[in-house]
Amino acid sequence: MVVIGGGTGAYTALSGLKNYPLKLSVIITMMDSGGSNRVIRDEFGLLPTSDIRQCMVALASEKSHELLRQLFTYRYNAGTGITGMTFGNLFMAALTDIHGSQEVAIEKTCEMLDVQGEILPVTYDNVQLIARYENGRQVLGEHYIDEPDPELGKYKIIELELIPQAKVNPKAIKALMQADLIILGPGDLYTSVICNLIVKGISDAITKSKAKKVYVLNLMTKFGQTHGFSASDHIETLEKYLGKGAIDICLVNRGNSYPKSILEKYEEEGAIPVKDDLGNPTSFRVIRKSLDSDKVFEKVRSDNLKRSLIRHDPKKLARTIISLL
Repeated sequence: MVVIGGGTGAYTALSGLKNYPLKLSVIITMMDSGGSNRVIRDEFGLLPTSDIRQCMVALASEKSHELLRQLFTYRYNAGTGITGMTFGNLFMAALTDIHGSQEVAIEKTCEMLDVQGEILPVTYDNVQLIARYENGRQVLGEHYIDEPDPELGKYKIIELELIPQAKVNPKAIKALMQADLIILGPGDLYTSVICNLIVKGISDAITKSKAKKVYVLNLMTKFGQTHGFSASDHIETLEKYLGKGAIDICLVNRGNSYPKSILEKYEEEGAIPVKDDLGNPTSFRVIRKSLDSDKVFEKVRSDNLKRSLIRHDPKKLARTIISLL
């Protein structure tokens, strides 16, 4: 099974799936440019590691020491220059310096955490995302696409590209071609999912693979990426990069009865629950189940990035995905 994504969405999916007897791989985005990753890129000259770190923690076996898992998610809340940084990112930066290779540093960290699965950066090239909006404006950098200025966020993205073009990680292609099931999402549509698809070779490998292709529909819209999007808008956008009929199954959360206070917080950010307007399509299957978590998530004080408060439940999501095999 191969999961494609990044950030909290990939962490959620992997946390549930690791409990099943699977050969599990995750193809992870390497274009993040905000928060802790900005320092990693600009000051250390390395590729972003936050998404990789989250996947490592999600896939760490129960044999790995709980203290290690806590350390890798610890975020400093004091100290000049390190406030907001995570221990895990700094650890991998130090290990890269020791071994002279970020790829080796990732492998060594996976060994230390006894990671149960294969973590595959989609590329090892230093690239940036550039988005073109329907009003003609272009924005460079994942962070500014993820958290756009208030005026630009209302417009649709009509094209997402990489500067420069990235060389794909061949291990990612191999994993896709050997997969029985490919999971896209959950996660920000452009900066967690589609950013992987635009690395040359990934989309072709997905469409050529004999695996079933499953899209996990997000619970909420995202200002600046899917502002006002319905479920069918998400599918249509994915098909733009994968081709018509590329998705076999779409998992949709049934219910969306969220606390009013939480919905009000989302509305302040221009986000609303994604409307299910898929009906009963003929080109793919729609599975509607309760997939959301009862827990409302709060970010830590030193984290200066926007985080999702409502998320999928790892166990519910994993059970549903496993039932497709």
